[in-house]
Amino acid sequence: MGSRQELIGWVNELLHTNYTKVEQLGSGAAYCQIIDSIYGDVKLERVKFNANQEYEYVENFKILLNAFAKHKVDKPIDPTKLIKCRFQDNFEFLQWLRRFWESYAPSTGYDAVGRRQGRPAGPVDTRRPISSASSGRGSSVGAYRRPAAVGGARAPVAARGAPVRPVQQQSGQQVAELNRQLGEHRALIETAEKERDFYFVKLREIEMYLQATEFPAGSELEAMAKHIQGILYSTEEADAEAAHIIQDDYQDQQQQQQQSQHMDEEETF
Repeated sequence: MGSRQELIGWVNELLHTNYTKVEQLGSGAAYCQIIDSIYGDVKLERVKFNANQEYEYVENFKILLNAFAKHKVDKPIDPTKLIKCRFQDNFEFLQWLRRFWESYAPSTGYDAVGRRQGRPAGPVDTRRPISSASSGRGSSVGAYRRPAAVGGARAPVAARGAPVRPVQQQSGQQVAELNRQLGEHRALIETAEKERDFYFVKLREIEMYLQATEFPAGSELEAMAKHIQGILYSTEEADAEAAHIIQDDYQDQQQQQQQSQHMDEEETF
């Protein structure tokens, strides 16, 4: 829905900013404030609007995820993709966010600059006047009215700036802790997957070498190759039994060779 120019124009109009690329939204700051324009209770004081480090992007998306959880917004997002500031990932998310905003945004105005306490939000549009917090009118927000809530999302709060209840604070802290743990688990999984892929490639190279190489029949090299193949194929039960058979054959050949060598030594004496 909408071209990149239309979507960027909508963001700039709503938030009084001067973004020029969809990729710039990967910092997460604009997404947080778009959600705030609907519900009015996002912790914008914690949002890093001029973030230029990845860890700052991550912090912004944690705030966004907390807002989603609080208002039961049923939209899975992957911050690890969005913070890479790639066009396609952010473009698709922005398209969805525009549709969501049009469905749930209140008809009252939104003072974007006042809500972020006058802080520049990315490339600030200096050509726009800074409206006061009591102006009651944003730009194009008033042109849309929020219909009845659908999809399980919670309706926007009626009063902006209302104190957060202790239960909500506790819930937000729990969500933040869960997000932190989720990030740690994802990092561990990513490391484990890299190690798995590394060793898989090595084992695959060994397997291909054994398959492509012809060893002298009945030689020790052939027996060793079969033994190695038995180890490689011992992940499944059937393969494990076959591997034991190969290993037994290898051990029998080793014993026969040792007996033969022992007999040769006796004949020498």
